[in-house]
Amino acid sequence: METRHKILLLDDDVRFLETYQRILMQLPSNPEVRIAASGARALAMLESESYRLLICDLKMPKMDGLQVLSIVRRKFPALRTVVLTSVLDEQFRSRAYALGVDLFWEKPTSQQEIKIFLDCLESLLDREDEPGFRGVQSKSLVDLIQLECISQSSSVLRITNGPLTGRIWINSGDVIDAETETLSGEEAFNKILSWKTGNFEMLPTEPAHPRNITKSYNALLLETAQAIDEAREGAKADAGATTTTHGEPQSPLTALARVEGVEFVLALKAGPNNLHESRGLENPDRMAAWTRQSLDSFRALGEHLQAGNVEHVEGLGPQRNVTLACHGQMEFCLGWQLSLSPQTIREQTRKAITLWGS
Repeated sequence: METRHKILLLDDDVRFLETYQRILMQLPSNPEVRIAASGARALAMLESESYRLLICDLKMPKMDGLQVLSIVRRKFPALRTVVLTSVLDEQFRSRAYALGVDLFWEKPTSQQEIKIFLDCLESLLDREDEPGFRGVQSKSLVDLIQLECISQSSSVLRITNGPLTGRIWINSGDVIDAETETLSGEEAFNKILSWKTGNFEMLPTEPAHPRNITKSYNALLLETAQAIDEAREGAKADAGATTTTHGEPQSPLTALARVEGVEFVLALKAGPNNLHESRGLENPDRMAAWTRQSLDSFRALGEHLQAGNVEHVEGLGPQRNVTLACHGQMEFCLGWQLSLSPQTIREQTRKAITLWGS
């Protein structure tokens, strides 16, 4: 006899629970749908029997959804999790994905949205275990680190890859240390991020842990991505392959990414198609749209003031320094380390743009 999946729906709104319990029972797999009106009740139910899926609200009294998800990820790592919330906040979204949720969904407001939501749930219920890091199957470990740092959280990530185990310490959004086998610091960080599959769990923060990594997380991830790309290209070369793809030379963006102080680079080709390429960015599509919109606005301002063509625009902030620049038919957005002076950023921007054209 085939076992029905069990779904636990958690929300402090009793009317919502009753409504969505009926909706979820319409799923083709005919799951058993249980409800809980508090985080404590939900955790007790998860302890008492096995569930396939937890659907959780975020904003709840006493124990909020993020606290529940943090406990669930440690105690029930195989449980699939979905956030269903009316709270539209990127901090919440980033933090939820860093905790390993499979889906983050705004509460549906129409029959069409409900249908799409149910289709996603059915696919999630039927999904077999896939390669990747449990909880965020479509994301790499690089994505997980970025999400944790973007949310400026403090935690310890424990990653296992078969017999191998590693830890990464994050304090207030900064990667401060890593260790695996006999390695520590940046060497351990690079080694761990070279793993393609495994499991991860979030352990309580260790505020007294010493800092052995001083680079920003963006710089670390960018260097790691470059090292992995170089290793992959080296393997191709050893096998008799060239370092080109489909007969085209390697992207000059790699050279820009190696300019000292660069944390990320984005290059856009002028035109309506919004074609772009990036290194070190979690969401290049959004950054590309912002870059194009910003440069268009500055061009319009330059025309209004009769100041000539835009060459580059510098933006200095408490969390990130960026430069927008134009070169021929290309537009660029470069992210810089906060420690760099405006004069250094200006000089390094010119160097980066020169590298592109060389």
